[in-house]
Amino acid sequence: MAESKEEVDVLVQRVVKDITNAFKRNPNIDEIGLIPCPEARYNRSPIVLVENKLGVESWCVKFLLPYVHNKLLLYRQRKQWLDREALVDITCTLLLLNPDFTTAWNVRKELLQCGVLNAEKDLYLGRLALSKHPKSPETWIHRRWVLQQLQKECSSSGQEVKDLSEARGDAGSRGPCERLQRALQEEMRVCADAAGRYPSNYNAWSHRIWVLQSMAKGNLKVLHDELSSTRLWVSMHVSDHSGFHYRQHLLRALARERDVQSNGEVTAGMNDDNHCDDIIPQLFHEEMELCTDLIESYPGHETLWCHRRHVFYLWHQWWKEHFESSSLPSPPLSHTDALLSEETCDFSSTSQAMDVDCVLDGNKLGSYTQNTKRLKRGPLLPHPGIASEHSFISRVLNCCRSSEQSRFVIAYKKWLDSVIGQ
Repeated sequence: MAESKEEVDVLVQRVVKDITNAFKRNPNIDEIGLIPCPEARYNRSPIVLVENKLGVESWCVKFLLPYVHNKLLLYRQRKQWLDREALVDITCTLLLLNPDFTTAWNVRKELLQCGVLNAEKDLYLGRLALSKHPKSPETWIHRRWVLQQLQKECSSSGQEVKDLSEARGDAGSRGPCERLQRALQEEMRVCADAAGRYPSNYNAWSHRIWVLQSMAKGNLKVLHDELSSTRLWVSMHVSDHSGFHYRQHLLRALARERDVQSNGEVTAGMNDDNHCDDIIPQLFHEEMELCTDLIESYPGHETLWCHRRHVFYLWHQWWKEHFESSSLPSPPLSHTDALLSEETCDFSSTSQAMDVDCVLDGNKLGSYTQNTKRLKRGPLLPHPGIASEHSFISRVLNCCRSSEQSRFVIAYKKWLDSVIGQ
């Protein structure tokens, strides 16, 4: 093992070069890790590349990390000059070992702005760093900055392509838009991978919300796809509150975007072919059914009860805004609510509602709007209020054998009576 300063410098320079060469030999490396090895047993490189996995023998880290750290600090203090290629290699090695070193990320920001690096390459390095350190806050912060730069770059490129297309009279290229779409899909995969590597990874889920708000604002397809894709994940991580919080955000965003879309169609005088007010109750129905299945399958998890509380509150608020103001009953939240609810359905009003699409007497029906027409389509069933939730609570208590589950049920009942029942 190297002992003198000269030997250490030679060793570390060789290791940095080996890491750089590993990425050149295999540009599809998708994971890094440390190989437990207290000392160098063989006269070979400590960098091991197997398929798409890059390993670093642990004995060399105590030499490698201080060396690249000091090199970068000397450069920032203008005490030592490093060319751009050396900066790329040193920051790459440093961030793979310690991704929370902000100075290294700042150097790469400068390299990206100078055109030495591109956004995709920097995002790739961040993905590798997160495979070893999935909760690294500095890495997530840097990714957001890079994505903002990518958006600006694609926006300016898109405008140039549009101007060129108009001059030529053709349809133009979809390159910038497709580039952002690929980045969006890649971010979702990176967030899902990091969430699976570290339990309750708040940083990963918060970044995922930021991506939706910044890169997929108003995109209903992305919101629906995310709600569908995370269903299995939360079913396998029933104690991870961050994942359920993400689904709550999706439900709020979908309800808000659907309302905006619905109001826009009414203002424009368009027919409501999407049945927005049918889709939102269906989403809440599916989420409450998911809560019911998980609570009954995995008793004693407080996260599930907190999620049910939040979903029911969102549903209750949405129902008050869309149905209570029009004095119309709403569709049921689940297929059992019609049986569990103590309220009765007024079939006369239901049959009347089926005739709305024809010409109606305004004096007979009062104020008639496009929203009224949308709400009155189809058979109307009783609103799943507190009665159906109390029936669910009674069913769980009757089958409950866990003291923790009983405590959560009672707490949910108290919340239901005090907050919703008022």
